[in-house]
Amino acid sequence: MFKTIFAFALISISCLQIYAQETQKSYTQNIDGTRLSFDMEPIPAGTFYMGSKTGKPDEQPVHQVKLDAFWMSKYEVTWNVFEPFLYRDFEKQASTAAVPAEVDAVTRPTKPYLDMTFGMGKDNQPAVGMTQYNAIQFCKWLYVRTGIFYRLPTEAEWEYACKAGSNTAYSFGNEAATLNDYAWFADNSDNKTHQVGQKKPNAWGLFDMHGNVSEWTYDQYVADFYKLGENKIAENPVAKPEKLYPHVVRGGSYDEAAENLRSTVRLASDPSWKQLDPQIPKSNWWFPEAPFVGMRLVRPVKAPSKAEIEAYYNKQPIKDL
Repeated sequence: MFKTIFAFALISISCLQIYAQETQKSYTQNIDGTRLSFDMEPIPAGTFYMGSKTGKPDEQPVHQVKLDAFWMSKYEVTWNVFEPFLYRDFEKQASTAAVPAEVDAVTRPTKPYLDMTFGMGKDNQPAVGMTQYNAIQFCKWLYVRTGIFYRLPTEAEWEYACKAGSNTAYSFGNEAATLNDYAWFADNSDNKTHQVGQKKPNAWGLFDMHGNVSEWTYDQYVADFYKLGENKIAENPVAKPEKLYPHVVRGGSYDEAAENLRSTVRLASDPSWKQLDPQIPKSNWWFPEAPFVGMRLVRPVKAPSKAEIEAYYNKQPIKDL
């Protein structure tokens, strides 16, 4: 079945997408057969200093990282785009044509037993509460629908994109007093998410990199991982996830203090985010106590091989007992 999906994916690449890959320009990704789309911004290849000399211990040591070019989604993934993946009925409503059979081969989340918007709204609001596995399966759904390999950012890619060439506490400078112009956080959010793109973007055109919701990365959280990059240039580093906990989320959220929205702050996922889940084993798909976690997409300029794509999307979830 995956061979069929892969063939469908190759055929689905549009001229616009090919042009975007060759020139690495901003582009809008239409989701085939639907009225839905999302915007992607180019992030150039480069070298930067990752971490903070004045930050927490897990932000040290500061070390050089070299990254290949990629695109990152301009906004956090919204319920408008995420919900058709969650519910087939919503997908049919969003579709302008019959839903391709290949889409039905993608494993869908179990329907949550509570309102995963937590009363904060859906339209143009960031999707929240999904597990990292859920986020990766959403990327697979996009791949089948678009023919483009989308994935979660690595932790290094996320920090590089957030900093956008800066070397300050925030992408816009060191002054927390300016944060109100760029982020929804504890001081201005009324303890809830807000529609994406309402604040100022960073220098690379990315909105809500600070605050609104924390965002999944692909990496396992390893407190002293940065030591591996000390006294050398680490190329495209990633702490490959092998355990269910913890994984890294970045950016801080609507309920965080300004200090935790700095570009270099790391947060680890935690089993307490499922404490209220009555299921045994607990859901692979949802964190019913994490309304502060969402996601953002990356598309690498250097396209992975078929085997690499299969390995990324088809890794089996670890049961959460």
